[in-house]
Amino acid sequence: MRAGPLRNRCTLQARQRVKDGAGGFTEDWADIPGGGLWAEITMPTGRVAVVADQLTGLVTAEIRIRPRSDVVAQMRLVHKTTTYLIEAVLPDNERSMLRLLCSNVPHP
Repeated sequence: MRAGPLRNRCTLQARQRVKDGAGGFTEDWADIPGGGLWAEITMPTGRVAVVADQLTGLVTAEIRIRPRSDVVAQMRLVHKTTTYLIEAVLPDNERSMLRLLCSNVPHP
């Protein structure tokens, strides 16, 4: 496999529960150990949708990465200043690549 298209260095993040010191928990995003990966980010599309009676811009992308067993939906992928929420993880027929269908979320 050629590495040419996989030219975007990204960080994989998962939601993590952190103790808040008062006996409860807060949820935050944490980098996955070994979560740095190379990706191809393609098909950025945009549309306007009505959410809670307001117009909201939605940007979606398809991101291709090498196969990993620890990538699941509802994780995040961060590339520079753009954060993508992984909506679906789809392996190709040869199991040589993973297609991540993502939506753009505000960067923290």
